[in-house]
Amino acid sequence: MVTAQHLLFELGSEELPPKTLLKLSNALLNNITQGLNAAELTFTGSKAYATPRRLAVFIENLATAQPDKTVEKRGPAIQAAFAPDGSPSKAALGFAVSCGTSFDQLERLKTDKGEWLSFTQAVKGQATENLIPDIIRQSIAGLPIAKRMRWGSFTTEFVRPVHWAVLLYGDSVIDTEILGLKTGAATQGHRFHAPQKITLTKPEDYADVLYKQGRVIADLEQRKTLIRDAAQKAAAAVHGQAHIEDDLLEEIAALNEWPVPITGTFDPRFLELPPEVLITTMQTNQKYFPVKNADGGLLANFITFSNIESTNPKSIQQGNERVVTPRLSDAEFFWNQDRKKTLEDRVESLSSVVFQENLGTVFAKTKRVQNLAKFIAGHLNANIELAERAALLAKTDLMTEMVGEFGNLQGIMGRYYALADNEPEEVALAIEEQYFPKQSGSPTADSTTGQVLAIAEKIDTLVGIFAVGLIPTGDKDPYALRRAALGILRTIIENKLNINIIELTEFAGAQIKTTSDQSGTSDRVIDFIFDRLKGYCLDQGYTADEFDAVITVTPAEPLDFMQRLQAVKAFRQLPEAESLAAANKRIRNILKKSESQPAASVGALLEPQEKQLLQAALQSADDIQPLLAQRNYQATLNRLAGLRNDVDAFFDHVMVMTDDLDLRANRLALLNLLSEQFLTCADISKLQS
Repeated sequence: MVTAQHLLFELGSEELPPKTLLKLSNALLNNITQGLNAAELTFTGSKAYATPRRLAVFIENLATAQPDKTVEKRGPAIQAAFAPDGSPSKAALGFAVSCGTSFDQLERLKTDKGEWLSFTQAVKGQATENLIPDIIRQSIAGLPIAKRMRWGSFTTEFVRPVHWAVLLYGDSVIDTEILGLKTGAATQGHRFHAPQKITLTKPEDYADVLYKQGRVIADLEQRKTLIRDAAQKAAAAVHGQAHIEDDLLEEIAALNEWPVPITGTFDPRFLELPPEVLITTMQTNQKYFPVKNADGGLLANFITFSNIESTNPKSIQQGNERVVTPRLSDAEFFWNQDRKKTLEDRVESLSSVVFQENLGTVFAKTKRVQNLAKFIAGHLNANIELAERAALLAKTDLMTEMVGEFGNLQGIMGRYYALADNEPEEVALAIEEQYFPKQSGSPTADSTTGQVLAIAEKIDTLVGIFAVGLIPTGDKDPYALRRAALGILRTIIENKLNINIIELTEFAGAQIKTTSDQSGTSDRVIDFIFDRLKGYCLDQGYTADEFDAVITVTPAEPLDFMQRLQAVKAFRQLPEAESLAAANKRIRNILKKSESQPAASVGALLEPQEKQLLQAALQSADDIQPLLAQRNYQATLNRLAGLRNDVDAFFDHVMVMTDDLDLRANRLALLNLLSEQFLTCADISKLQS
């Protein structure tokens, strides 16, 4: 008896949006496997396929039916199941009807919490082929499609019109209707190379049959690998290397079912343009891979991919060369026109651009960022004049033709135009670095002025948007405030900058002029920043309790926070750590619950163990002062770890809450002295054993 068979579902359509093809493919696979799991249908593997004209899912060894199972239903409690005369109550009779049985077939379920009526029923599992159609339909309905469309006279909706649907289970078709199409076993190959219908007989042969008979590479990842390798081989033929970015690689793979490389050239005069301009033009407008030489400079070549294996590839090459020339000519025109005005000449025009309706124009933001840059540079002993100049010019490239055409070049073009204006090199670099880090894992600003400007620009946005009440919720973060907060933290921490984030936030808030109620804005922003810091720390391998130990003492400087965190992580590796963490927790609980106040200073003590602990604590207090002055928290905690034996002896032999109130106050004062010493670094009582 066959207990499992392979399943194939394929939906054929008009060309799907290339930038969302992978997302749709992954979502369809995820939705179907979740549906199978929910239906308790077992399988041993799954795989998604995606091309410009199809989405497909293969399920390996899918069980032919749900497992049979026994279902126990609990009804009303026994006291509610019978009327006073002993006859079944309405509740009992209703429960029997809901179970599809009679009252006399019900059972009694006894537990330590009471007794209820119950009904046990053997439920036979449904056949897989009866369940699959609804699972497929629900999976399609749940796809992340921003805008669905209708076509012809159909009422069904999808991202593009659909033309065929394959639903093959084993060697048999599951007859149903998907998006208005009757399912079958016939797929379609390449639109030009193999336009005829292709009949599939086995789900496991899907990719191989499409490749051999249909001239289609169904696996998106396989096409990406092929494209990457073919591009590099083509580039090597012109003594270069293909410049391949992952997003474009994925998009080209999503545009081609049978990718064929074509190498083209362009006029070398365009190499006088900034390389980022050429790269952006080729990648964004033309979907070409630029080609670089061994030194990283651009060659006058590009690699494109055709979706057909032409008998005359030269004509395709020439067509692409004709198309790219006017694109590059436009970029050349923008470059020449933009340099006729300096960036400084464009500052006033920022008054015509609204940053946010309640926060004013980009010019108003520029003035705020200038003040912030001066404030930060002063605290870092950096060059204030350079910081203010960079802040003044930071957004002016937004008013250029080039950035108007290619928004992703903001900052980059600012650097080039600043250098063309003979601005200081550090100012030019800072204009680009204000946007660093651009994404997770990418580098922070390298120059000091760039670091100052990056922090100033981000904190102004963060505080301003919070001040007008546009706080991120859920997945919605239109102003990228989470990224801004993390960017501030990374810039400070990774460049070892001593910046007080509380003072900085309050200074930024004082500059915001808005009609909105700003009370509590600084506190909300600081909480938001430290929430991002927690995520950053967890990603760095620190634990939640280590973070909690440090956040309790509220360090105002992120760099100082990380130094404390490193010390706590090292401390917990010491043999004394667990005992001292437990003792600190005990100390904090005693101090918190005590109705008596500790004495102002430790007075007379009786027991030798408490006298010894006092002497040890006074000595450690002296010893850690120079260490704290150097922010050497690890050495501080190592020194405090030396108190372990005296602390243990104290708790073994001394009762803190004695009836002698003066003695109790002195003992509490001793514990307070110990607690305060540890709190100079972190609250180690938060550490879990």
